[in-house]
Amino acid sequence: MKSYLLFFVFLMVMALLNYYSYKRFLLKLHPPFNRFAFVLPLLLMLIEGLFVFEILTEMLPESTLLYLILSASVGITFVLFVVASFYDLNIQLFKRLPYQENRRRFIKITFDVTMIILAVSYLFKGLKSGLSMPILNSVDVSIKNFALDEFVIIQLSDVHIGRTITTSFVRSIVKSVNAQQPDLVVLTGDIIDLNVEKIKTSLAPLGDIQAPCYFILGNHEYFHNPDDAIKHMQSLGIHVLVNEHVQIGEHFNLIGLSDIIGERLGIYPMDIPKAYAGINPQLPSIVLAHQPKSILALEKRPCDLMLSGHTHGGQIFPFGLLVMAAQPYLAGLYQHTKDQQIFVSRGTGYWGPPIRIMAPSEITKITLRPSR
Repeated sequence: MKSYLLFFVFLMVMALLNYYSYKRFLLKLHPPFNRFAFVLPLLLMLIEGLFVFEILTEMLPESTLLYLILSASVGITFVLFVVASFYDLNIQLFKRLPYQENRRRFIKITFDVTMIILAVSYLFKGLKSGLSMPILNSVDVSIKNFALDEFVIIQLSDVHIGRTITTSFVRSIVKSVNAQQPDLVVLTGDIIDLNVEKIKTSLAPLGDIQAPCYFILGNHEYFHNPDDAIKHMQSLGIHVLVNEHVQIGEHFNLIGLSDIIGERLGIYPMDIPKAYAGINPQLPSIVLAHQPKSILALEKRPCDLMLSGHTHGGQIFPFGLLVMAAQPYLAGLYQHTKDQQIFVSRGTGYWGPPIRIMAPSEITKITLRPSR
């Protein structure tokens, strides 16, 4: 019942966004651009209805392309809403300007054409970025009392392997990871976005990562049976940290926390005292936690660097503004306190619509060095 209510609310939100875009943008365009203004929002609502129907029933034909189209409709609605809001604001300002009627008409037509081009470009750029391979983002991090001249960690986060991110994509990112010859690879949650039994083939290339590899749970693993996720990652030779730590040589403690959502769901809740129990206090501590706000729960516990994901960097600008209302950090490296740093990945894949605007996906190469 809760799932049906959630998706009903989702469809209502989509309907409101589409109606606003129709009423305040498409319908207000100068003729003939507004002649069939109703077609696009109605088409989007139809596709979004099919999207929800497929999620709830899984009765549509199994097709990556079909699911890409269905999920893309959500992103298109949001992009259209952003453009409509910008258009609406400018029209209200334009009405207050003292232009003659014939000049006003010319400016309005010019502005409408410009906004149509902007909307198409905005959407095309987002789709191109969303469907592109992730960039390599190199980040240098200084660690106090770090014993090595450098230590390379590759971070993959929020790959969301499932209906549209499949074997070829995973194989490509693993090839890119191995090419960097890292000392360590960490998977900081939301790697899995479908029941493990359905995506075993797509997950298989993760077993080809050549460096020692560690995995923690993200919120999406909880949605698709975390026990299955843990067991399958272990079967691929990947070490799973569930509120526990390991010592990486004589270099640092690696601490893996379960996701915050575990407490609400009553399974694998985050247990910071358990994860920290017995760490070597003489060594720096690197913490893996899916959501950036996890760092708020550490208080003064050792955390020379936390590696997180979850935010996708907002994925579609300006959605990041809403993300920042729920998370203290959006993307990049931050100094949380004098003794605590956090790096937030924009994610290696995408979730929902295959659209990324001003938030490209990334494979993160983190080079640890001693602070000078």
